Amino acid sequence: MNEKTITHCRFQITLVLVLAFLSGFIIMAIELLGGRILAPYFGSSIFVWGSIITVFMLSLSIGYLCGGKLSLLKPDLRLYGSFFVGAAILLLPLVFAGNEIMEAVFLRIEDPRYGSLVVSMLLFFLPTAIMGMIAPYSVRLLVISTDGSGHVAGKLYFISTLGSALGTLATSFYLVLWFEVNQILITMCMALLYAGFVAIMTGIRNMQSQTINLNDNAK
Repeated sequence: MNEKTITHCRFQITLVLVLAFLSGFIIMAIELLGGRILAPYFGSSIFVWGSIITVFMLSLSIGYLCGGKLSLLKPDLRLYGSFFVGAAILLLPLVFAGNEIMEAVFLRIEDPRYGSLVVSMLLFFLPTAIMGMIAPYSVRLLVISTDGSGHVAGKLYFISTLGSALGTLATSFYLVLWFEVNQILITMCMALLYAGFVAIMTGIRNMQSQTINLNDNAK
């Protein structure tokens, strides 16, 4: 393995770890913002938080399952990047139509328990499930041999959970005091789009490098 290849591998490892950190940060930031988003219509009681947490746990579990199944295929940074782009796109209804969706549910479901649960499903389920796919797929991108798979998974989940912890603190201590909720959400959408673009472009360069190496070996 030449020096250029080693450098490229190090860059890919660093990129995956940074993006895993980012996804953990954003997941918890959105979960915390969920309470503030739903409060004008459904209050901020334990019912509302129970609904939000339930939806996030359910969507993440499904995301982990789907991401794990997709990781059985050949790992590809282009597909990995599409998770970030997809999550950003699926967050847009929350930004631009969130109030309309909550008002429609509020007028039809009087009980705040079930109203908050339905709204949480509509607003948070899909983007969170997509982001849940990132962690298991990240492990697959980093694992080189089965001997070190446990260490890689532990390191990856450490980075991701650290991102979640910092996302929780940053959002609750600072972001909600400095910015409007939609400003925070739009910034997170942009960060996800940029992360996805970087991953996709890196994946394209990987394919081009592999093609060049195959052509050189064939000569």
